[in-house]
Amino acid sequence: MTGALINPADPPERQHQKLLQIVEALMNRVEQATDDSGAAYGQFERAALLEDQVRQRTLELEHALDLLNESNGLLAKATQDAEAAQMNLSNAIETVQEGFALFDIDEVLVMCNSRFGLHLSDIHYALKPGLRFTDYVDLVSRSTHLALPAGETPDSWAAQRMKRHVDRSVIFNVQMDQDRWIQVSEHRTRDGGTVVLQTDVTDIIRLERQERGKLLDDQARIVRATLDHISQGVCIFDAEGRLVGWNRRLSELLAIPINRLRVGMSLEALLANSRDLFGPDPGLGLPDLARWVAKPAARHPLSFELGRALGQVLAVFAQEMPDRGFVMSFSDITAERAAVREISEAKETLEQRVADRTLELAEALDRAERANATRARFVAAASHDLLQPLSAAKLFMASISDEVLADKARATLAKAQNALTSVEGILDALLDISKLESGKAAVDVVSVNLGKILTQLRDEFAPMAAAKGIRLDIVSSSTVVASDTTYLRRILQNLIGNAVRYTQTGRVLVGARHNAAGVRVDIIDTGIGIPESEQKNIFREFHRVGAKVSTSEGMGLGLAIVQRACILLGHPLTIVSEVGKGTCLSVTLPFAQGAFQPDPLTVHQQMRDGSDMAGHIVCLVENDTELRLAMCLLLEKWRFNVIDVETGE
Repeated sequence: MTGALINPADPPERQHQKLLQIVEALMNRVEQATDDSGAAYGQFERAALLEDQVRQRTLELEHALDLLNESNGLLAKATQDAEAAQMNLSNAIETVQEGFALFDIDEVLVMCNSRFGLHLSDIHYALKPGLRFTDYVDLVSRSTHLALPAGETPDSWAAQRMKRHVDRSVIFNVQMDQDRWIQVSEHRTRDGGTVVLQTDVTDIIRLERQERGKLLDDQARIVRATLDHISQGVCIFDAEGRLVGWNRRLSELLAIPINRLRVGMSLEALLANSRDLFGPDPGLGLPDLARWVAKPAARHPLSFELGRALGQVLAVFAQEMPDRGFVMSFSDITAERAAVREISEAKETLEQRVADRTLELAEALDRAERANATRARFVAAASHDLLQPLSAAKLFMASISDEVLADKARATLAKAQNALTSVEGILDALLDISKLESGKAAVDVVSVNLGKILTQLRDEFAPMAAAKGIRLDIVSSSTVVASDTTYLRRILQNLIGNAVRYTQTGRVLVGARHNAAGVRVDIIDTGIGIPESEQKNIFREFHRVGAKVSTSEGMGLGLAIVQRACILLGHPLTIVSEVGKGTCLSVTLPFAQGAFQPDPLTVHQQMRDGSDMAGHIVCLVENDTELRLAMCLLLEKWRFNVIDVETGE
């Protein structure tokens, strides 16, 4: 019932007043009641209880009213602060020298200062909060104060502006009327809004123009000074073929008075002023130049020469510039052309001299080759003719070496044999050198038993090594190689002989090793060694490094024969040496292919030893009577039955 009498929507004061009226009415009713059953007291009790509830509710309502008043006060203060902040922000952006505008995330203008769009007086009135960005761009594009670039419409300018708006940050310049410039800076905010700043940069751009103009003027002065100090004459024409620039050197080279050169004159007029200084035929360059100037398409660089009277020659170079103009340069190359003529004449003279000298050298070479061939034939003939009596003398001595002789006579005979052997060795070496140099040495490459040759050489040099007190070790080998038997034996014989001859103490070791190339035969000694500077010279004829041997022991031809024979047979020859420690000379031999051929020396050895050959009949063919007689004596001594004849027929 009470709830129906009190409207909760009433203010607390109104509710309090209603409760007081209800309490008063109840009290009056209690006082007037005559009910003996105590109803009046019950009503009073309920009235008192109701009064307590009303008092409690009143207190709560008063507290709620206080909170509401406090909230209203805070809200009013917040509103006041916000209005003050907005006022401060407006004042702040208003003091900014640039035009300022803020668009929210929905591309709607939130606020701007009075300078925003001030340069666009015809649309400045429309730049107010609530304006959409697209409408703002459209207004700017159609402003009469916007200076659109050539060939651009308001719609195309607006489309280009919206493309730039997509970027988060962009800065560009916009040209206005009356040669004014505005720089527009556009940046995104954190919440997706857009801030636009407009700055007047007219003074800056005009200053840049001024500075650029000064720079261009300075550059023009520098270019002018440069052109006036170079040795070429230069003239510059614009796209219409009119003269716009030149230097003093041009008037000097073309012999045109400087006062006749005029800005705007054509190329034909320029050349006409100097035509009298050209010969009757200026050259093929002028027509080509005229066609080049008139060419409508791109012109490639053109260069030619002009002949002047009195022998002067000018080199002309023409090149197109980016604006379809062109520049020409004239250079005096008279001295260069004169030098070319002199060089050409000198070249012809030199070629003739070279040809004459070549003929002379050819004749000299022919004479040298004939002399060399004659020398080779002489050496071969002389060696052969000398070897025959020497061989006969040796055979005669060998036939009497076992006769009963006195000791003194036997020693003298041994010395004579040694002397003849030395002379025979020298003549053999000369004959070998002659054959190898003349290219007439014949080789017969067969399968050769390397071990047999090494065994024979060990027997040959063992006494010499023992006499010098050095150790000679020749390691036996069963390898079969492909080579010429005679030359291979001569190669190894000379290498081992040299090692023994030049080793005073220590050892000489000869051994064969297999490798990928074949068999490498190493001759290692502990001799004096060969300096690196002399390692090529030791293969020259008659060259001996620090030799302490006598001429009777050799003329320095052994290694020369070795090198030439190795080259002839294709056997690589190498040398490794250290002074004071020794030398290693190596020759590499290829493995033999096919069956082994018996060494002819085997039969000769059997004949010399006489083993199993006694009583055999030997037919001796020798045209030299003395040599045939000496050989007969020796063979008969070996118990052969000899039939000697002078010729094969």
